Amino acid sequence: MPPTYLAGLDLGSTGVKILLVDEHGTELFVEQRPTPWRAGSGGTTDMHGDSLVASIRSLLESAALRLAQITENPDATVAAVAISGMGETGFLLDADDRTVAPGMAWFDPRGQQQVDALPEHLATGFAGRTGLPLGVQVSAVKLMWLRDGGLPLAGLRWFNLPEFVAFILGGRAVSDYSLASRTGLLDQTSGQPWTEMLDYLGVGPDIFPELVDAGTDLGAASADWLPPAFRDARLTVAGHDHLVSSVSGGAMADDRYFASMGTAEVLLRVIDDPLTAEARDRLGERLINVVRHVVPGKFVLVAGVKTGLLMRRVLQLSGITDRAGRDRLDDEVLALPVGGALENGAIEVSGARNDDGVLALTVRGDGVSPAELFAAVLRHGNDELQLLIDAMDREVPPATSTVLTGGWADMGSVQRARALVLPTLTVSQRAQDTSYGATMFAARLLPTPQAGASIRTPGAEPADPDPLPTPHPTHPTTERGDTHS
Repeated sequence: MPPTYLAGLDLGSTGVKILLVDEHGTELFVEQRPTPWRAGSGGTTDMHGDSLVASIRSLLESAALRLAQITENPDATVAAVAISGMGETGFLLDADDRTVAPGMAWFDPRGQQQVDALPEHLATGFAGRTGLPLGVQVSAVKLMWLRDGGLPLAGLRWFNLPEFVAFILGGRAVSDYSLASRTGLLDQTSGQPWTEMLDYLGVGPDIFPELVDAGTDLGAASADWLPPAFRDARLTVAGHDHLVSSVSGGAMADDRYFASMGTAEVLLRVIDDPLTAEARDRLGERLINVVRHVVPGKFVLVAGVKTGLLMRRVLQLSGITDRAGRDRLDDEVLALPVGGALENGAIEVSGARNDDGVLALTVRGDGVSPAELFAAVLRHGNDELQLLIDAMDREVPPATSTVLTGGWADMGSVQRARALVLPTLTVSQRAQDTSYGATMFAARLLPTPQAGASIRTPGAEPADPDPLPTPHPTHPTTERGDTHS
């Protein structure tokens, strides 16, 4: 019997990645392309559907060539593909399955006027109904902006990015619950579209394709532009990227934080039962989401800050453009005391709050090095995280352990800083948690129980890694491994 290969696609804010694994879960390789954003004035950011299709096509063609080279088999094929990715961003498709507007980035600032004009009966209790804080990030507000700009929404269908990619590959048109939960159009109590919000937008419940759980078999890949290695692969949507990443090691204990540090820094808790609308409202006031997990029947608390974005901008300000420069900076930060070597108040930082993202620095002292700036951003991130932790602890029992992952997680200075606010910190040794988590959903599509049995499926109990020791004030706690940024 020929070997079985599986693929996990991750549509991220920085890059579009594909990971291939064999039936034992052994990682073969990763291919990546830049996310095809188009930058505009005032921080506006969007992409065209054709640009994303071109990136996916290029990615799959490269992956097919590399699979043939690695396996020394030009006829090697991929049995299943699962697609994960960012929330909020998506495309509207007309009756001919054509995109009718660009997809706005989740961090695109457009829509504040629509938020301010929302009728009181919709604005009041928005978080209690949807599990999301009301703001320009949610897809519903992006749809309002398009409607008010002259685009009639009636008769169109909304596809979040992973659903769109599955569809253009040949899969069935669906809406995944974890991604639909990011739109502001789903009632978290009933799991159905929120009728009053749909009425306000001027659309019906058919704006969503069929609502399904993550991992649902969507049929075979059939796009005519696919390389032969991917034709007839089974397709599924794995769901929202941070949630998929959290199951890459199996089911996450409900007393554990999953901390993912990318452009957005996300702190996630799994809960068995939905919170009340009142609790969702209280958490929404703190910009904390309470939405559906990629594991059916589970829910998640998702708290976010934009520390990763601020850290990236410090690197840019410091002229650091490569991994070697980042590693040098990491060592320089670790050589400083946790609180820095400058007088209190020498540097003030703001911008990490999830509704902000603008790095603002006030420097009152001399001797401010890139290391001091970076350390100050980490401390500011800790302060914002502590506010979120306090808010969650008022609604659910406090977490007792943490798994840290993401592009910044291999930096000793990051580990040292986060161990000050997050309990019993461990660091994931996997370079691509989201893509690997997606391959676990792909494994569920295999035709026999024997195939893919070595890959832990979402919901299986994870192995518990050894925790990091309490960090020494001036030394890293673990060696840095290879990861993505």
